[in-house]
Amino acid sequence: MSTTSIDTETSTAETDSIHADPADTIPTTDTATGENDEGDADNGDGDAVADSAKEPRSRRLSWSGLVVFGVLPLIVVTLAAGAGYLKFRDGAIRGSDLARTGSVQAATEATVAMLSYNPNNVDAALHSAQDRLTGSFRESYRALVDDVVIPGAKQKKIAAAATVPAAASITATDTHATVMVFVNQSTIVGNDAPTASASAVEVTLDKVNQRWLVSGFEPK
Repeated sequence: MSTTSIDTETSTAETDSIHADPADTIPTTDTATGENDEGDADNGDGDAVADSAKEPRSRRLSWSGLVVFGVLPLIVVTLAAGAGYLKFRDGAIRGSDLARTGSVQAATEATVAMLSYNPNNVDAALHSAQDRLTGSFRESYRALVDDVVIPGAKQKKIAAAATVPAAASITATDTHATVMVFVNQSTIVGNDAPTASASAVEVTLDKVNQRWLVSGFEPK
């Protein structure tokens, strides 16, 4: 008798549960609002994260701007200055090379001209050599050849021939140079046998009107 009563109550409870008003299962406004508040809190946290993420980016952009507008122009200026220096250095090297080459050639040719003559051409040869000289040295050389060398060559039948087996630049700029010249000279006096001599001479040159001219001649 009691068992039948329990079963009937259970069935009634299940039936009431099945036919319950759906509204009873909908969350209340307070519950929904609470969830929305939590959502807003989450959104707030998201905004904070986004803001914090933007800050490094802003810094990166600032550094990028510094690189673009600061470092790159500096690099360009540095490269331009480096290129200018290299061009200047290249030009200076080329100029020095030309000065060395030109002065060595001029010193060699002048030395041979100054020390080579024979009784028949001594006037013309040594006067022509003076065109390769400049300054006070030219005046000294002219006085020497006119007063001593030319008269002696004619009187004693002296002939001299000079050669330059080697010459080397000591210093050279666009307007001034010194050259070491090694000289071999053969001299014949009258009917005597030739005599040979070897010497080294430091030749100083100045560039006058685009020509290298001898301004000093010092045996070593």
